Amino acid sequence: MKVVLFCGGLGTRIREYSEAVPKPMIPIGQQPILWHVMNYYSQYGHKDFVLCLGYKANTVKDFFLNNKQQSYADVVVEGSKVQTLGPREEDWRVAMIDTGVWRNIGSRMWAVKEHVQNEEMFLANYSDGLSDVNLDDMIAKFKASNAVACFLAVHPPVTYHIADIAADGRVREFLTSDNSTIWINGGFFLLKPAIFDYMSDGEELVEAPFARLIKENKLLAYKHEGFWRSMDTLRDRQVLEDMIEKGDTPWRVNGDNCKKPG
Repeated sequence: MKVVLFCGGLGTRIREYSEAVPKPMIPIGQQPILWHVMNYYSQYGHKDFVLCLGYKANTVKDFFLNNKQQSYADVVVEGSKVQTLGPREEDWRVAMIDTGVWRNIGSRMWAVKEHVQNEEMFLANYSDGLSDVNLDDMIAKFKASNAVACFLAVHPPVTYHIADIAADGRVREFLTSDNSTIWINGGFFLLKPAIFDYMSDGEELVEAPFARLIKENKLLAYKHEGFWRSMDTLRDRQVLEDMIEKGDTPWRVNGDNCKKPG
């Protein structure tokens, strides 16, 4: 199954890093977060990637074309021979398509529709978040539905105090966001090629196209109570960095600390 990864945004909320490299290339541990996202899908057997490039596209291309994986990994150099230590995925198929700097997510997907139009379904991801969601189960639920699109629904990872306020201003209840009924889009998508019948070039994916799907009852949410974290800010990056430092990597579904469900 093909995986479309959106890698072209400016990453304005983490500008300290993204001025030098595109957001998906910001390192988490020894590898860019893009590598961690791709490795997650690879562990479920999905190794055919379509990268929608934009801002600093050459940096992403350089990583794959010039074998820059070695720059982030532990290596042994013996003369002209370089041996990479630790996990390395050499069987990925990676199509890198420059979709422009100023396009939104919907426009980037529209630009690569010829790469997925013959698929039964395809996966898509914002490329800036990690999760331990059981992808096999998510796909099974989607296949069993008549939905055209499915997104991962998660609780906000940052705790806010949410007030339930009556019309006269009286506060009925205070809840923290992680204990509330609030669900947000986690950026992991399952899509059928029919999605393009519900959108036009220039439209943001989760706005007008999803609104049309909702009217026809063809949008599915997969609720996930487990680990999910996006990297929107330097604080988010530090949280993920600290987890890796401690060996706590739940998104490594075949890792020692988190076996693949099912």
